[in-house]
Amino acid sequence: MSENFKEAFEKTRIAGSIAAGALDEVSKIIRPGISTDQIDKTCYEFIHDHKAYSAPLFYRGFPKSCCTSVNHVVCHGIPSDKILRNGDIMNVDVTAFKEGWHGDTSRMFKVGEVSIKAEKLIQTTYEAMMKAIKVVKDGVFLGDIGSEIQSHVESNGFSVVQDFCGHGIGKSFHLEPNVLHYGKKGTGEKIKSGMIFTIEPMINLGKFETKTLKDGWTAVTKDKSLSAQFEHTIGVTNDGYEIFTLPSSLTN
Repeated sequence: MSENFKEAFEKTRIAGSIAAGALDEVSKIIRPGISTDQIDKTCYEFIHDHKAYSAPLFYRGFPKSCCTSVNHVVCHGIPSDKILRNGDIMNVDVTAFKEGWHGDTSRMFKVGEVSIKAEKLIQTTYEAMMKAIKVVKDGVFLGDIGSEIQSHVESNGFSVVQDFCGHGIGKSFHLEPNVLHYGKKGTGEKIKSGMIFTIEPMINLGKFETKTLKDGWTAVTKDKSLSAQFEHTIGVTNDGYEIFTLPSSLTN
């Protein structure tokens, strides 16, 4: 790996660990009765305390430091005074910007006791992301990532959102390539050592179609079915991959 790649990996590793740490803090406060604004405040303060910046804040006009997507919200939910209730599921998406580099990650949280269907949806989404990450190495195709996710998700009876995708990331928040979460093996761009991008499948309990609300951000399932998402920022090494956004509580 070249010296340029080493710097990029080192800086992304730092930003990614801060983003993951913010979600670890969220896991400590999740319970029925708290608001999504409280989650936003927790993320902002943790990132700020680590001398980093919450990249979503004011990005293209986004008003908050993280995205909180509850139940049938697919992504880009805006934190508010909305109170979480027992049985809710929620994705929290954070991006830390530190010393010129970004680390982007999201995680699902269960509020109290959730339904068996919700449990399976969350588990399948996480498995799909990890299965896709494990095929990443120099020389494979982006389509291999999408195929791995789509086959696992559809075999479990769920659907893959097609309106949003993973993306390159580095000194800018969103870069090429686009990383689709569906597709065919052997298609798309070849992955090369040194690339840094996100894998962030959004999976619906019902059909895959989404729509964006009038606020211009909040994307929801058209059929109002539950949706789940996980996201990691990864780097392609000479012999595989590195995950930059692993939570401290997990060893995957």
